[in-house]
Amino acid sequence: MAASLEEDDDILKSDYYALLNVDKKASVDEINNAFRHLSKIYHPDKHVDPVKKKKAEEVFNKLRKAHDVLRDKYRRTVYDMYGEKGLETGDMEASIIIARTKTPAEIIAEYERIQKEREERRLQQRTNPRGTITVGINATDLFDADYEDEELSDYQPSRSVEISSMSIAQSVECPLTLKDTLVVGGNLDTRNGIGQGMFSVMWRRLVSTKGWAEFDVHVGSASAVGITGFRQLTQRCYIRCGGRAEFTQYGYRPSAAFMLAYQFDRNLQGRLTYNLARPSSITTNIIYSNEQNNLSSTLQLGVRNSFLSIAYTRTQLEQNAKYRGAFRFGTLGGMLEIAMEKKISDFSHIGGTLLVGLPHGVHLKLKLLRGQQTFFFPIYLSESLNPSAIMYGAVVPLVAYFAIRNLIVNPILKQQKQKELEKQKEEHAEKLAQRKSEAEKAVELMKETYERCVEIEEKKSGLIIIKSLYGKLQSLDDGEIQENSCVDVTIPIQALVKDSKLILPETTSKSGLPGFYDPFISEEKKLYIRYMFRGRLHQAFISDTEPIRLPQQKHLLVEETSKSMSQNPPVSQNS
Repeated sequence: MAASLEEDDDILKSDYYALLNVDKKASVDEINNAFRHLSKIYHPDKHVDPVKKKKAEEVFNKLRKAHDVLRDKYRRTVYDMYGEKGLETGDMEASIIIARTKTPAEIIAEYERIQKEREERRLQQRTNPRGTITVGINATDLFDADYEDEELSDYQPSRSVEISSMSIAQSVECPLTLKDTLVVGGNLDTRNGIGQGMFSVMWRRLVSTKGWAEFDVHVGSASAVGITGFRQLTQRCYIRCGGRAEFTQYGYRPSAAFMLAYQFDRNLQGRLTYNLARPSSITTNIIYSNEQNNLSSTLQLGVRNSFLSIAYTRTQLEQNAKYRGAFRFGTLGGMLEIAMEKKISDFSHIGGTLLVGLPHGVHLKLKLLRGQQTFFFPIYLSESLNPSAIMYGAVVPLVAYFAIRNLIVNPILKQQKQKELEKQKEEHAEKLAQRKSEAEKAVELMKETYERCVEIEEKKSGLIIIKSLYGKLQSLDDGEIQENSCVDVTIPIQALVKDSKLILPETTSKSGLPGFYDPFISEEKKLYIRYMFRGRLHQAFISDTEPIRLPQQKHLLVEETSKSMSQNPPVSQNS
């Protein structure tokens, strides 16, 4: 896979494991053996020519540094966790400054940027601002305004869409002490031309390591006070209870709720809730949840409303998406729900929910999450089970999503990524040129080893690398690889062949191998190898992180297989 932009600095650093061609789990003996083998090629004493001796000294110093780090248990642990920057300094952010900057002005600018980011993160962590904007839309006239009465046949029904409600809610956390937190919030709501608002203050205190308590006050169109407590009874069981009193123009209304939860195992939990309100109810929940699946069943028995509901949510980690299906059936009717939520950028999610039921009709709920802000758009499509409303509610959001995704979001993200890549290339042009120069020096020092290895492998009809390319493997019309988008690594690959075998362990990037460099930072790269083994032609395409073990039967070219079959046809069982 292509490396992320945040890892570009690490890409330009040396990969010690790739440099020595050893696995990340290699023992000290394996590391020593790899260093001794490479020293036969790159040790300055192995070269008489002054120019080659100087080049060998540069490459050998890098090998020796990698060897010194990986054979030391402590330094190797630090390197595995933080890379080269962790070896340079204990302060990780200070090491980034040293790695990225060269002048005092750049150091000061980078330091100020880091301090600003620290303050912003600290402020957000302390306040944790959250906001929700809900816009209710009534679109029932689009589907329900048809008349079959002959007296009204000439009447043209309204096809308007109106905003029936709108609400805005905001809350901010204010930590007072390590145990006390104050949450201040408020909301404004307008529905059918009538507006109302409320201001709320909630105080939360951590009573102990096993419990907390909350006290909240709401003042506005309606006033309310409430208290809630939580207590961990055992390692698997906890209880939550609360009471609330609301004061409206219609009088005083008290309520209370008690919940007992028990964790049966790592994934299964049961909850029993008793709601002492008007009307009262008792609810049982059984929830099964793991990393990708969530199955919840709810049974409620109440004075006014009793129902059974089952909901299943599937999380696709690779696609950054969630899919949900649910149904509910009870004394007040039934409802079927289908929902999807998708991540479209680093800080944005969109979602849609279609609800179909009796007597509720057809509803479509759209959701947009951007950072700490949430936008809801509940759309009332039809008062009955109108097939047109169901079809439009299911199809139109999907079509709109793919249209917006492909025509607007993807081009913008692609353009932003391209600009960032160009900026990264400009910033790292000097370092890339240095890595390229180091790779060319290493290749020149390998030539004698390469020629000797080819001679040995030719004598025993062993493994001979005909062509090896590393980079963006783009094919021409005739099927050949476009070499101007790749680096020729035939010599480095052949030099790593031992006893007619090529073994390369899994690495973060093959650009760290001796004689390699990264020609395309943050872009996907592959390695192409065309080789002869026992006089037969093979070829392989390997991803940037994939381990390599050659030769393999599956790499044999089709024409070579056909040729072998024609020369040695299979013997019939009847002959």
